[in-house]
Amino acid sequence: MKKHYSNGKLLLTGEYVVLDGATSLAVPTKYGQDLVIESIKEPELIWGSFTDEGNCWFEASFSLSKLRLTSATFNSDKEGSSEMIAETLLNILEEARKMNPEFLQVDHGFVVKTNLSFPQHWGLGSSSTLINNIASWAKVNPFDLLWNAFSGSGYDIACAQNNSPIFYQLQNKKPIVETVDFNPVFKDELFFVYLNQKQNSREGIAQYRKNNANIQTEINSISELTKAFSEANNTVDLNKIIVEHEKLISSIIKLEPVKDRLFSDYFGEVKSLGAWGGDFILATGNKKTPTYFNEKGFDTVLSYNEMIL
Repeated sequence: MKKHYSNGKLLLTGEYVVLDGATSLAVPTKYGQDLVIESIKEPELIWGSFTDEGNCWFEASFSLSKLRLTSATFNSDKEGSSEMIAETLLNILEEARKMNPEFLQVDHGFVVKTNLSFPQHWGLGSSSTLINNIASWAKVNPFDLLWNAFSGSGYDIACAQNNSPIFYQLQNKKPIVETVDFNPVFKDELFFVYLNQKQNSREGIAQYRKNNANIQTEINSISELTKAFSEANNTVDLNKIIVEHEKLISSIIKLEPVKDRLFSDYFGEVKSLGAWGGDFILATGNKKTPTYFNEKGFDTVLSYNEMIL
């Protein structure tokens, strides 16, 4: 039996503009996904994907000789179909085999199980952790596998591989990853709040591409704010950085900041993480913060120590 594990991710700064070269601050989470592989005699790939509660939400079988889908079952109340998910998985496996022709070229088969340690809808990287795990299994470059199979900046792949916060930047379409000593003394004043809806990153990127023109000045400003964010000594300084960052991104993507839209009466600051409109936000605050968001109908509020690796 072989096992591969990848960390989940959160993008603290540089959402959207990380695609165009901005330096961003990203953190791996204590939550992630593993991939467990066992060999079997039959020349087939039997796949099972399990939730954080141990329930199988997707099953598929593939013939290994030509890597073709033979069956699929999808158990979810979300949009999608077993065939669509199976085709996505098949595409990843095919790309991995193109990159390493020896991958899955064996005279036996495999039973593969993936296990999430966070709820699927949280948006902590169910796709990126899967891609990084498959890349590790196939012995291929995970960034190339991501870009061959999907799109994105790749910061989530970097988080999957690192156990500490990172600065992430794309230079000439190549990922630059630098570990950073980001361990704020005021982390007990930082909270992550789930907005009760999952945001589609690809849709967010498409919207960003429609709106952005020449934004090199803004990209440079976000990179500077990223550095300032990582060096903040207290929440007063961090709050100023968050406000400026939210205004800049808002001006680029033409969307209202989440605090203005949902939490205008909140006593701390609020920042979107990743694609705006869903998933987690970062809130600065105090012991009253969870109560505030709970009373607004947002039940999932995690402390910094609960979330970040």
